[in-house]
Amino acid sequence: MEQFGGPMIRMPSHAKKGSVIEIRSLIIDPMITGLVKNKAGVIPRADFIQSVTVTFNDKVLTTAEWGTAISANPYLAIKMRAEASGTLKMTWRDNRGRHWSTKAKLTVR
Repeated sequence: MEQFGGPMIRMPSHAKKGSVIEIRSLIIDPMITGLVKNKAGVIPRADFIQSVTVTFNDKVLTTAEWGTAISANPYLAIKMRAEASGTLKMTWRDNRGRHWSTKAKLTVR
């Protein structure tokens, strides 16, 4: 059975106002293209992350639209200027209608 979900965010919990921080993320997903036979010789239904949305204090920072060419367990890294304290949220949606999200807090001094 394939594992899905388990989204992770790695970022500093504190930052100096105006500094640029890196936000790294990983989600466990096999990213099945639906184009290749599995070990049983059957072509499985496509199952992949289709979009990723990153918000900070409910304001969209970036959105990525993905397809079958993205590798298994996709990794995403972005940079953000730390201007205010708040909550970063990442949401992943797949082509089957499932979604996962996780949050991380940032304190700006």
